[in-house]
Amino acid sequence: MEDLVIRDADVVDGSGADSYRADVVVDDGRIVSIVREAAAAGCQRPRATRELDAEGLVLAPGFIDMHAHSDLALLRDPDHSAKAAQGVTLEVLGQDGLSYAPVDDRTLAEVRCAITGWNGDGDDIDFDWRSVGEYLDRLDRGTAVNAAYLIPQGTVRALVVGWEDREATPAELDRMRQLVAEGLEQGAVGMSSGLTYTPGMYAKDAELTELCRVVASYGGYYCPHHRSYGAGALEAYAEMVALTREAGCALHLAHATMNFGVNRGRAPQLLDLLDEALDAGADISLDTYPYTPGCTTLAALLPSWASEGGPEAVLARLRDDTSAERIRHHLEETGSDGCHGVPVEWDTIEISGVSSPELASHVGGRVDGWETARRLLLADRLGTTILQHVGHEENVRAIMRHRVHTGGSDGILQGTKPHPRAYGTFPEYLGRYVRELGVLSLEECVAHLTSRPAARLRLADRGLVREGYRADLVLFDPLTVAAGSTYDSPRRLPTGIPHVLVDGRFVIEDGRRTDVLAGRAVRRTPAP
Repeated sequence: MEDLVIRDADVVDGSGADSYRADVVVDDGRIVSIVREAAAAGCQRPRATRELDAEGLVLAPGFIDMHAHSDLALLRDPDHSAKAAQGVTLEVLGQDGLSYAPVDDRTLAEVRCAITGWNGDGDDIDFDWRSVGEYLDRLDRGTAVNAAYLIPQGTVRALVVGWEDREATPAELDRMRQLVAEGLEQGAVGMSSGLTYTPGMYAKDAELTELCRVVASYGGYYCPHHRSYGAGALEAYAEMVALTREAGCALHLAHATMNFGVNRGRAPQLLDLLDEALDAGADISLDTYPYTPGCTTLAALLPSWASEGGPEAVLARLRDDTSAERIRHHLEETGSDGCHGVPVEWDTIEISGVSSPELASHVGGRVDGWETARRLLLADRLGTTILQHVGHEENVRAIMRHRVHTGGSDGILQGTKPHPRAYGTFPEYLGRYVRELGVLSLEECVAHLTSRPAARLRLADRGLVREGYRADLVLFDPLTVAAGSTYDSPRRLPTGIPHVLVDGRFVIEDGRRTDVLAGRAVRRTPAP
């Protein structure tokens, strides 16, 4: 007898097609049969060891978070309700060009310091890996949800070139190409960049194009956090489109927003740019989160020249009054490239987390000027995270309607007061933007969160409710599903999502986290 039958569910299968009532049978981690209500009339209904009454619930494929920062959280927190409770069954890690593989001992120490604000220092983690394959093997020991990995271009550059602002030598470029190829062979699904973060931002387009050619040869995709989301944002998007078309590489635009005052109401211009490229044959997708503020580290706002040489060099410049005044000038007057070419408006910067407990009183407050920011950066050794209130609701809504849009939380779980997107992105889409605002239909929205990302990841058996597909599934109440997280209470779990299955096993059951660790690394089989 099969393991489970989910009885009388309203199936929204991820394709975008209309929902239908059905019994769905799961066995050995896969969907083995789907019996529609009409077909079941007058026939014996399927039986299983366990039956779950899903009357009034929507059954959908598990949600795929296309932009996650759970690289260490999946290892340190077996519960991981931040994502599991949202119905997320797969996260894509290695984002924004900075993560923890491939590394050597030196690079690992530098990266740990550079992205403490994203993931914590990692003192509680046994870094028993150095390669991409070894990191994926570590995930295979069992995690709350599944995870795929992008090779972080900034980490690769730090490993080969260092943190200097210079062009790579031919030998260094060859070595970077080799590392990217090795990571893809070991199971990575593509490559990411953080082109407002050092050292990835020091790479010129020619260097990035060469690495993207390697990614393309393995059927992977390039996921850039491009060079600006503020002044010059459209030019930065156009640069990525042109670069990947030159390389013949698929492009996935990370957290594709149009922020700051200079971009209010300009989302249609971005979408026109993308439509023109798509109509000409480009392979493009994008992800967004359904909120207006962004989230990053306070150190990320600094101009690139101030970050050259790595974290210790940054701290030395901050201690030096002359260098600090030069940084202030770029931040407040000319517009730092770290702040997307826009002069920083301190009243938009909210402290969301600190690494040092002695600085906890700053969390939730606004930065009142450069000297406060400077003191925080030094005292917290660059570990401070921030919310940046610079987005526009009309842009958010326009972009989420686009034909290649997918969902990504960009969820940073670190800090006392993280962005609520970390705990609320997917129910926020379903509750606010589907049920309350009608920006998307339920069927459209589920497709954005399931089959579209699965297609980008080239996963042949995920992202749809289909016979033979993996039983990564979510059941939610369309009348009550909502994000519990708010800016004041960002770790509150969502409502209206009683059941989540990974590989056919309940990780959320009756609204509570079980002890199941069914998640594994999701590798792409290389196809040179």
